[in-house]
Amino acid sequence: MKLPAPVQTYFDADRDDDADRLMNAFAIDARVEDEGATHIGQADIAVWWRAAKDRYQPVTTPVDAETIGSLTIVKASVSGSFPGSPALLTFKLGVAGNRIAHLEIGA
Repeated sequence: MKLPAPVQTYFDADRDDDADRLMNAFAIDARVEDEGATHIGQADIAVWWRAAKDRYQPVTTPVDAETIGSLTIVKASVSGSFPGSPALLTFKLGVAGNRIAHLEIGA
């Protein structure tokens, strides 16, 4: 499956547990919405991502994707130490330039 470069970087860096590369995929003022909370800016996003990795040990495997303009919608199988694992989640990633400006994760 072909993903826009920053989206591919996000999933590759997440898989490799590479926080620096993952943060580089996000715009400085990017926004992430996950589990009913909003995280704004690279520093806040880094704290959110590390806390989720430590808490759930998630393994995310993209299974389908569709890009419409600057929005990429990725369906991914996510397994880890959380109720209902594995789960099929939807990642909506808005790309501006060569960075992720917005990420929303949901069912």
